[in-house]
Amino acid sequence: MFDFFPYMTAFGSTNLILNIVLIGAFLLNIIFGFTIVFLERRSAGSIWAWLFVLAFIPILGFILYLLFGRQIQRSHIFKLNDEDKIGLEMIVKEQLAEIQSDDFSKGSYEIVKYKDMIQMLLGNNSAFLTTDNDIQIFTDGKKKFDKLLEDIEQARDYIHIQYYIIRNDGLGKRILEALERKLEEGVEVKMLYDDMGSRGLSLKAFKSFRKKGGQVEAFFPSKLPLINLRMNNRNHRKIVVIDGHIGYVGGFNVGDEYLGLKKKFGYWRDTHLRIVGDAVNALQLRFMLDWNSQASRDNLQYESRYFPDVDSGGTTGVQIATSGPDEEWEQVKYGYLKMIASAKKSIFIQSPYFIPDQSFLDAIKIAALGGIDVNIMIPSKPDHPFVFWATYNNVASLLDSGVNVFHYDNGFLHAKVMVIDDEIASVGTTNIDHRSFTLNFEINAFIYNSDIAKQLRDSFYEDLEASYRLTKSLYEKRGLWIKFKEGISRLISPIL
Repeated sequence: MFDFFPYMTAFGSTNLILNIVLIGAFLLNIIFGFTIVFLERRSAGSIWAWLFVLAFIPILGFILYLLFGRQIQRSHIFKLNDEDKIGLEMIVKEQLAEIQSDDFSKGSYEIVKYKDMIQMLLGNNSAFLTTDNDIQIFTDGKKKFDKLLEDIEQARDYIHIQYYIIRNDGLGKRILEALERKLEEGVEVKMLYDDMGSRGLSLKAFKSFRKKGGQVEAFFPSKLPLINLRMNNRNHRKIVVIDGHIGYVGGFNVGDEYLGLKKKFGYWRDTHLRIVGDAVNALQLRFMLDWNSQASRDNLQYESRYFPDVDSGGTTGVQIATSGPDEEWEQVKYGYLKMIASAKKSIFIQSPYFIPDQSFLDAIKIAALGGIDVNIMIPSKPDHPFVFWATYNNVASLLDSGVNVFHYDNGFLHAKVMVIDDEIASVGTTNIDHRSFTLNFEINAFIYNSDIAKQLRDSFYEDLEASYRLTKSLYEKRGLWIKFKEGISRLISPIL
């Protein structure tokens, strides 16, 4: 006679295990839900988005939260030793005191006029002001990297280089070979790249570089192949410091596409700065903090050669501001908002992604409705589909306010630029979206100089020749499929 008992027992055990797994997943969802609501610093939109993910996709939602949703504990990543911290605090206190004194009125017109903005960045970001900088603007990748390679060849003491993306392609190999030549000359070279941004890049590519004495680290490296528990918190900064005299910051990464050599993107339109002056000290400090957060050895300590007094002959005021998920304040975003609020005549914005929160949208609308000439330029082609359609929807929502919106149509626009009244400007790595404002580690140069501001404004006008204007009638002609993609993008934009 056939005995069903063993099979019924096995079936019962399987059900028991399945029930335990489901109950466990349910409890974890509740725990993560409470964590998101009560313990983490998030917008209401982001909270609801993650609660829906956890509620409707119990097990997969848990995995997605582990990969994309966890936030970083503040003040645990980047640390200064006590001596350096005291020195930085003294600089900030001295400058804050100067702002309130009559001596500050002797500065340039732009610095005096925007001293409240300078004070804000000083107070919440320790972004000390430097006033003796000479700045060169690059909007073309070939010209930028030709100059960078030239500066690398002239290095005599050290090269500190950091990019979100470094590819093992033609451009990447050219830069690596140049760095190896400097290593052979006895120059110190440290390189930092983001592990997720530089997917496909491994330490094997640096075998010769490391053998010659080069030091390289990955930011938040993956613990397991294809799995990184910090997928949503990436170091998006691009910094180069050469001998403490020359610094680079902006939007270009290292790869052939940034030279316009990839058919998918075509010409790559970006904005990058070459700075000579004391603002390079701020770039060096940021690199030091980022490097020490990941380096298990060979930590950087204060040395006078890393922070020289540079006589550039320039007169441009610059503050280097940074932001990241480890910080209490969204510093670069606050800088953007302060610039918009200060505008009296014109605002020019270029960004590949425009998915701001409501406060940013309201600031733009208020400016436009108040008669200020507001101009926003975005790409006409996507590099991330959902992000593109969310951007498209957001800029369209500004048309009724009188904002001028343009699609750059000569390749891919990757510049992150804001210009106010032809007087002040911001150039850096920060996109106008939730990811850059809240999740990524970013860096921007805030520039107080009308000549530089006008150069950036003129570049915007030149780009208009390769752009078309988005009008209300053109937007309303979009098809049902585009409307559907906009709706989905709008729904998930809080977690993009």
